[in-house]
Amino acid sequence: MSIKKIAVISVIALAIAAWFYFDLGSYLQFDTLQQRVGELRAWYGENPALAGLLYFALYVGVTALSVPGAAIMTLAGGALFGFWYALLLVSFASSIGATLAFLVSRLLLRDWVQDKFGRQLRAVNSGFEKDGAFYLFSLRLVPIFPFFVINLLMGLLPIRPWRYYWVSQLGMLPATAAYVNAGTRLGELESASGIISPALLLSFVLLAIFPLLAKWLLGYIQARRVLAPYRRPARFDTNVIVIGAGSAGLVASLIAATVKAKVTLVERHKMGGDCLNTGCVPSKALIRSARIAEYARRGPEYGLEPMSVQVNFRQVMERVQAVVKTIEPHDSVERFTSLGVDCLQGNARIVSPWEVEVNGRTLSARNIIIASGARPRVPDIPGLAALDYLTSDTVWEIRAAPARLLVVGAGPIGCELAQAFAGLGTRVTLVTHAARVLPREDPEVSAALAATLTARGLTLHTGYEPLEFRREPDGQRAVFNTPDGQRELAFDRVLVAVGRHANVEDMGLEALGIPLTAGGTVAVDDHLRTRIPTIFACGDVAGPYQFTHMASHQAWYATVNALFGRFRKFKVDYSIVPWATFTDPEVARVGLNEHDARARGIPYEVTRYDIDDLDRAIADGEAHGFIKVLTVPGKDRILGATIVGYHAAELLAEFVLAMKHGIGLGKILATIHVYPTLGESNRFLASEWRKARKPERVLGWVERYHRWCRG
Repeated sequence: MSIKKIAVISVIALAIAAWFYFDLGSYLQFDTLQQRVGELRAWYGENPALAGLLYFALYVGVTALSVPGAAIMTLAGGALFGFWYALLLVSFASSIGATLAFLVSRLLLRDWVQDKFGRQLRAVNSGFEKDGAFYLFSLRLVPIFPFFVINLLMGLLPIRPWRYYWVSQLGMLPATAAYVNAGTRLGELESASGIISPALLLSFVLLAIFPLLAKWLLGYIQARRVLAPYRRPARFDTNVIVIGAGSAGLVASLIAATVKAKVTLVERHKMGGDCLNTGCVPSKALIRSARIAEYARRGPEYGLEPMSVQVNFRQVMERVQAVVKTIEPHDSVERFTSLGVDCLQGNARIVSPWEVEVNGRTLSARNIIIASGARPRVPDIPGLAALDYLTSDTVWEIRAAPARLLVVGAGPIGCELAQAFAGLGTRVTLVTHAARVLPREDPEVSAALAATLTARGLTLHTGYEPLEFRREPDGQRAVFNTPDGQRELAFDRVLVAVGRHANVEDMGLEALGIPLTAGGTVAVDDHLRTRIPTIFACGDVAGPYQFTHMASHQAWYATVNALFGRFRKFKVDYSIVPWATFTDPEVARVGLNEHDARARGIPYEVTRYDIDDLDRAIADGEAHGFIKVLTVPGKDRILGATIVGYHAAELLAEFVLAMKHGIGLGKILATIHVYPTLGESNRFLASEWRKARKPERVLGWVERYHRWCRG
């Protein structure tokens, strides 16, 4: 415990002891005040300055210590000093005392409460960071809520002290005025309960509701102001128009149709979007072929005779397309039409807050959801446009494997495709301007993957900044600025994988004044609403996470808020976001890693389990990788988990579930896992956490007990 906390506790303890020892509470009784009001007025007349100063200091002390008596002191102030002078003294003294109580609560209790109940308080914390002043003002206006309770509770929540002070001063003013006024006619009152009548209480309640009504009214006025320049249709063709039939758009349309809304889905190209046609599905099919080829090469490890692996690249790519075709019906026009969705193909352009133009036809809807996705970003590097470069969108069109492939970008897409092509026999050079592959992960994760990539025959260069591409008679070349100066690399094809760009062009956003973020995505609020209150955005076009599963997650919030937001709006939840890179070894993560925790100043403890010790991994010939979990210091609450290894993405699910529902490592350890499975590694990780915290002193006594039992 810090010296500051000890000092504060000591002061409070002394003050409370003095309170009881001198029976100070007896002086703050209504009957006592009525009996001595004449005596107090006489003393005030002889010592006006001293009386005001002592009264002010005592009032601050009473409120700061949260002891009973503030109401009686307020009456006394009105009786002694008159309305205006008492109102001035009480208003400032009560606010200062309340702020001191708030600070004491924050110093002594906040860290403990947030550590123990942080997950349960996450939504409350988020709300107070944004709207805490409104909530506090409302509570201060209603005297049925004890002010000292508010002081103590607010100290646990994220509201700044200065804001707490001035909001408290304003919010307590009406009740303070009522009590001070009652004090000026103290002789007429029979008890303190006579100060507040039912009518006055109702007035305070209405005052408390006022900030919330004012906030709603302000939002309504702002929405009307934004929509004022546009003519609202007298009736609508549909309830919601969804632009884009990728993961976000399909889920949004399905949710709307499920709740019996009329929904129109517009797609300019192919149903299923990037994930089905050029992203998740084809890349995983390609990775699987490369993985099988690699297993064939590893035959002797499993007691098999060496075999020659002959890759038919055309057939591999045809298989990829066959997989896409097999899954395609899940996202087809026929299926969604059967579910009640009106599917249109064409370019959608938003022409008003309620209208979308598709193929020369204007459709109207109460709300519009933009789910237009993203595409590979192609940097403006001299000479690149003149080459027949590949991206994650176009690589699926080739049927002949390049002999030498240059992959620019070592994020998840670049690493996955580079390793897959290498596994299929292509000589791959992977370059990145970053200091390491997968720069968002911890350095040891990057190092583990880099070691595997180079062991599989890839050439890896970090710190390579591309300067120029050019075509020469003997092939294509790229010039890079490297830590050792400029260097040229020769290649047959180049694959650009340096990120993704939101599809926001030619949709009418500029004309409507819908802004973009610095990253080029559509700017949305916590409810996924754009500047135009009838237009929402979700998925890759909105960010900040450009994952298929996050697009589906956002689609629920966007659709529900669009259809039912007039009754209740839901803030999108980004608290627990998992993702995976499907290289070999796979890299999967949820929550914080060490790099993020240090950058955000979040204290943590690390527990690690090396999978090379796991029986099933040894039996499968995949005994490599590790699990690393961050927990709250001294507790088993999970802050984040990173897994590097065989089927890491599948293993991650248990930690995602645990974080979502507040399950600690102790309960994972107590859960029976089937033997022999990879899933046991999660339990062994939890066991490592427990072993690091075993009670050595208790075990010493247990050892003595067993020694005694042996005689």
